[in-house]
Amino acid sequence: MLDNETRAQLKQYLELMEADIIFSASLAEDDNSKKVAEFLNEVLELSDKITLEKVILERTPSFEINPVDGKSGIAFAGLPMGHEFTSFILALLQVSGRPPKVESPIIDKIKEVTKSAHFETYVSLTCHNCPDVVQALNIMSVLNPHISHTMIEGSMYQDEVDQKKVMAVPTVFLNGEEFSSGRMTIEQILEKVVGPLSADQFENKDIFDVLVVGGGPAGGSAAIYAARKGIKTGMVVDTFGGQVLETLGIENMIGTPYTEGPQLMHQVEEHVNQYEVDIMKGQRAKDIRRNELIEVELENGAVLKSKTAILATGARWRSINVPGEKEFKNKGIAYCPHCDGPLFKGKDVAVIGGGNSGIEAAIDLAGLAKHVYVIEFLPELKADQILQQKLATLTNVTVILNAATKEITGTDQVEALTYVDRATEKETTINVAGVFILIGLMPNTEWLTDSVNLNSRGEIIVDRQGATNIPGVFAAGDCTDSAYKQIIISMGSGATAALGAFDYSIRN
Repeated sequence: MLDNETRAQLKQYLELMEADIIFSASLAEDDNSKKVAEFLNEVLELSDKITLEKVILERTPSFEINPVDGKSGIAFAGLPMGHEFTSFILALLQVSGRPPKVESPIIDKIKEVTKSAHFETYVSLTCHNCPDVVQALNIMSVLNPHISHTMIEGSMYQDEVDQKKVMAVPTVFLNGEEFSSGRMTIEQILEKVVGPLSADQFENKDIFDVLVVGGGPAGGSAAIYAARKGIKTGMVVDTFGGQVLETLGIENMIGTPYTEGPQLMHQVEEHVNQYEVDIMKGQRAKDIRRNELIEVELENGAVLKSKTAILATGARWRSINVPGEKEFKNKGIAYCPHCDGPLFKGKDVAVIGGGNSGIEAAIDLAGLAKHVYVIEFLPELKADQILQQKLATLTNVTVILNAATKEITGTDQVEALTYVDRATEKETTINVAGVFILIGLMPNTEWLTDSVNLNSRGEIIVDRQGATNIPGVFAAGDCTDSAYKQIIISMGSGATAALGAFDYSIRN
């Protein structure tokens, strides 16, 4: 099951374990149990610090990773392969005694949970957002005996997925009730369970030389360039990685023929961490103003002060704003084909959008779905020609041009989509189980409408140095009026804004 390269890498990680652990496995004679047993036995062969015991758990097949003298609260129902293999490795190390990499305020917040909290996360092994949630909940389980967590591989427990009507991953249940759906950070989970981090921890912050708002490629690049100038740098981030975390294959990063969004932003975060950058995660800015200094007010009420600021708040998927979109979000409405595509295997789906993102999604989904309908508002597709040529080879894809989506309908989940032919005004309804919306990005600038100058699309207007209309405030990335929205361009604009901010601070 594990190839030689994976076995060698795993063996190196297992050597980092600090104490013996036990696989407490619930197995039977079915094919899925045999797969899990084969996986566990291959891991056992690589370390004498791991033993296996047979137990009866809530699900079969499943297994817990426990210390020899108790329970960790961590369980895996199914195979932790694909993107979840890292979650498995981290769980091994953390249960063995290696401390998780979380800051003390987060640890204190985790320990505030005093009532029993059992989390269950339904995942797809192709989902690159799921590991963030799985790893966060595993950390919480290791640090607090009141918390437990089970990762559930959706394909192995399809009956549960159907019964609970899970139509997006990751979907989390807390004590049997649906808790959340979609990627969440540990800070966001804790905020929902026990409330936000106190603003008190921000009150004694020193004045920054530059404060970066946003943690995507532009924000990461800006922080690195600023820190390398030797100035005091801070970052306010909701989720480090931003929109790039939703991107799987990246083939236009110069010098890197192929990478994936989560991997790239993990590398960026590691690069930022090489410098003395104060990263404040799980925080959202709600106002920026200039008095004697630049003041950034957070949603929790704290106010951070800095000599300069760089706005790199990025963008999010644009909504189509038709009836049914909000009502069926995560109930058939999806924005990530890599994460949620496997849930629609053998079903009819629609993709709204004929740009690169939409056509890439249609190509991916064609390998899983029974049939894919591409709905494009314009009379022609806007995707790169190479993608259009690939799409044309697929026999289970129908492209519908010059079509305006009117509504998405269903009972408790998506059942149909109705569009209007813009030339004839004829309405057509197609029966689909899922609708993937990929029509471009919308800048995250609503909180700036009364401060910095924005264009008609809500983008921050900047000059050649990345400066806005407010002295000392700069901006970079997809939230600005840059002509093109690309990762590599965002990184470049982040560097430009940091250098502009540094030059400004010297002159003033």
